[in-house]
Amino acid sequence: MTDTSTQLRRHPPGLRLLSSRLHYGWWISIAVAAVMFATVGVGYYGLAVFLRPLQEENGWSNSAVSGATGLYFSVTGLVGFLIGPRIDRKGPIKPMLIGVTLVGVAAMLLSLVDQLWQLYAVYILQAIAFGLAGPVAVNSIMARWFITKRAKAMSVSSTGVSLGGVILSPLGTWLIGEGGVALAAIVMGIVVLVIGLPIVALILVWDPAHVGLECDAGAPDTSFDNSLLGDNVQRRVWSRGEAARTMAFWSILVAFLLALLAQTGLLLHQIAFLTDRLGSANRAALALSTTAMGSILARFAVGQVADRVDKRWMTSGLFMLQAAAVFALLATDSVVATYALVMVIGFTIGNVYMMQTLLVAETFGLVSMGTVFGVIGLAAQIGSGLGPWLIGLIEDRTGSYSVAFSLGAILTIVAGVLVLFARPPAAPAQR
Repeated sequence: MTDTSTQLRRHPPGLRLLSSRLHYGWWISIAVAAVMFATVGVGYYGLAVFLRPLQEENGWSNSAVSGATGLYFSVTGLVGFLIGPRIDRKGPIKPMLIGVTLVGVAAMLLSLVDQLWQLYAVYILQAIAFGLAGPVAVNSIMARWFITKRAKAMSVSSTGVSLGGVILSPLGTWLIGEGGVALAAIVMGIVVLVIGLPIVALILVWDPAHVGLECDAGAPDTSFDNSLLGDNVQRRVWSRGEAARTMAFWSILVAFLLALLAQTGLLLHQIAFLTDRLGSANRAALALSTTAMGSILARFAVGQVADRVDKRWMTSGLFMLQAAAVFALLATDSVVATYALVMVIGFTIGNVYMMQTLLVAETFGLVSMGTVFGVIGLAAQIGSGLGPWLIGLIEDRTGSYSVAFSLGAILTIVAGVLVLFARPPAAPAQR
């Protein structure tokens, strides 16, 4: 019995229960958004919420806690790297079920942590969980359900990431104020399990063909011409070695490694950085929510046009805007300007992740999405892991975030130049 036949027989209850007036592809987008709301809201934005309280409750240094965060991202990327080819062959549903369960369990285990080694152990477990349920898995689903409407669909599915920051960051901060890290960790873990598990088990389907449906919600967008969305590109099978021999692969990999190093370092230290300026942790958490809200608004706008434009130039522009906003944030003490600038940074943050997926999917296709994205995602996660640790280390040494954030902005500018070299490789017929 083949894996393909197993997938073909999977008709989840969602097919019967959800309204057929909306094509099931759009229900998939909404379902992915809900899963990402829980897993990323706790497993990504939650890291920023817990950063300073863990330091204060246990007397740990900034760099020590940030080191655990850095390890988290690196392990997440490694798991995605290892699981990618398996997802291309057998689909992501089983790994996601395991991953979502472990994200919730790991979050709750934070309530028991009182030794530094325990923090590192819990973060490793949570990293394995997020590697199974995170970007490689959900991107492989979205790449197969949408081709010509991929950006528009991802503007919906990726909204869950930002909503996790908008809602769960203030909730987590409030819970810490009421009952410490222990209360917040338990509640956050329950949120993941209650939301994530039913959706993965009852709604998600890896490939529309497995349930007799077509991609692009049954109506591909033919109003524009993009040869990269044809079957000769989208259905081409890539090995990792073949992909690694292209300029596009390395341009995307290095550009996003640098950009996410800077972006994640800023994001996870944002509450700590802004607490003194804004007067309280709750106001700093509100600023983080403002960042997340900005990413929602901008992602919907970008999603309407990204399918029709050169994604290299759009990505470069987002990188440059983010760097400029960081420099401006460092240059002002105004509370109003601070909230405005963190929203501008939010305009770029959500779209950076979306553009990474779109560039990889458009360049290397949907059939090998897990294989290729697993490598690029590993590099991006290593960058995401180095960012918080590096920012924390520099802040420990200098007593200020100014030098660290300025270095991050410079690296983001470099990434904006490098991504322009990500020209798609020639199709086999052209060689």
